[in-house]
Amino acid sequence: MSGFVFFLIPIGLAATLIILGLGIYSLAKGGAFAKANSNKLMRLRVAAQAITIALMMLFLWLVSQGA
Repeated sequence: MSGFVFFLIPIGLAATLIILGLGIYSLAKGGAFAKANSNKLMRLRVAAQAITIALMMLFLWLVSQGA
């Protein structure tokens, strides 16, 4: 089980990085797209980051249990 969670962590990190990049690009570019989507992208980034941290904590717990 810990191997599967370990596989999901880089996916979560990549998703967080991509969403962060899109959000920063949106804020830098400005305009109608930024007004419509920058707040949504940053909320999505926070959610992706929270999920990734939860996966890391789950992995550490599984490893400490010997699973």
